[in-house]
Formats: sequence, structure tokens, C-alpha cells
Amino acid sequence: MSRALFDLTGKLALVTGSSQGIGLALARGLAEAGAKVVLNGRDAAKLEAARAHVPGAMTAAFDVTDHAAVEAGIAAVEAAHGPLSILVANAGINLRAASVDMPPETWRRVMDVNLDGVWYCCQAAGKRMVARGRGKIITICSVQSELGRPTIAPYAASKGALRMLTRTLCAEWAKHGVNVNGVAPGYYDTELTSALVQDPAFTDWLCKRVPAGRWGRVEELVGAAVFLAAPASDFVHGQLIFVDGGMTAVV
Repeated sequence: MSRALFDLTGKLALVTGSSQGIGLALARGLAEAGAKVVLNGRDAAKLEAARAHVPGAMTAAFDVTDHAAVEAGIAAVEAAHGPLSILVANAGINLRAASVDMPPETWRRVMDVNLDGVWYCCQAAGKRMVARGRGKIITICSVQSELGRPTIAPYAASKGALRMLTRTLCAEWAKHGVNVNGVAPGYYDTELTSALVQDPAFTDWLCKRVPAGRWGRVEELVGAAVFLAAPASDFVHGQLIFVDGGMTAVV
């Protein structure tokens, strides 16, 4: 019984932004739990290379910031592979600048990907799940859904908004059998954070700030994602699980 609670056999999962980093790790984890996984990103060549790392994976290249492309992409995934059981809305970017100097195009670009793109994917997948009376949606939030930090105003604003989007979709869709929850990573060693990982001063600060005393490994996010995608979480709605080494729990 306990294994069945975490079994994703036969479930179709779409993971956005999954050609590298956290998205790729989550896609691999879902596949290892039995799901049929569709990788998504804008670059078809990068997706094809990533597919080699995810057992049985398929690909769907579309830009999450393009509403029409998202609707067409998710419709095509379902037409080709069957009903979508799981959406992991992971695609995101971070562009840094001091707030007094933040160009409007930088603000808009981050919001386009991190908030609008997640909304488009949740809406397109969610309306199909609501109609069927079942589904699991996982938004990838951040410790910045809760904590501020200099030079990342649009990123923090977008991730804070995702926390409330997750709760609001719960308020609307839980009664239709659709679970909407979030995972909030802390600081992880990925391609996008390599400059910070290699900065001794930043790593020293991080290791002192995080109770676990180290950077996270992307594989350590898989357990939370599998839980939220699986039957084990059928009565879990509107929650945000911080997987951050304790960072948001202490001062």
C-alpha cells in the first residue's frame, strides 16, 4: 500500500523548462516513479539532448510566454499521448539589477516567464483537468516567495505572486479533484547559479545562513515533487513545501 501511494505508473506528466537544471531533475524523478514524461522548452535541440537523461521521455517545444503556443502545445501533447495527469510549471528566469536602475524590459521579461508563463500553462492544463475531475499541478516557487533579497525585485515579486496563484487555483479547483500545490527550492547548485557557487564569499555566506550548511542538490527536490504528483497527496491542496535546508525556518 505504501508504495502505491507514490506510484505514478501510467500518469502523463508535462514539465516545463526541463532541458536542464531543476526541471530536468524533476522530470527524471517523475519518470523513475513510473510517469510518462513530456519535456518542454523553447530549444528543440536542447530538449532532444535532455531526453537521453529521462527514461522514455517525449518532447514538446513551445514558449511558455506565448499564450497561443501554450494552448496549442498542451492540446497537441494530449492529442498525441492522452490526458495530462501532472503539470510541473517550472520554467523560470532571474535577471538581476538594482531596483533604481531596473529597465522596464528586464522587469517585463522576468514577469513574462515566471508569472504569465506559469499562468498560461496552469490555465491550459487546469481547464482540461477540471473537466475530467482529476489532476495534479505543481508550481515551482522559491524561498523568494517568502524572503526578499537585493537586486531581484521582479524575480521575488513573480515568485511571491506564484504563491498566491497556487492558493487561488486551489480555492477554485480543489472541489473538482485538481490538486494545486507548490515546491519552493532554496539555493541549489545548477547551471544558472554556477557563478554564485564559484564565488567563495557568497558560498560562505550561504553555508552560514542555511541550517543545513550547504548548497542543495537538484535531486533533493524530487521527493517533494513525486509526493505532490502522487496519490499520497490527494488531500493536500494549496500548500507550499519549502525544500531549502531550513533557510526560511530560522533567523
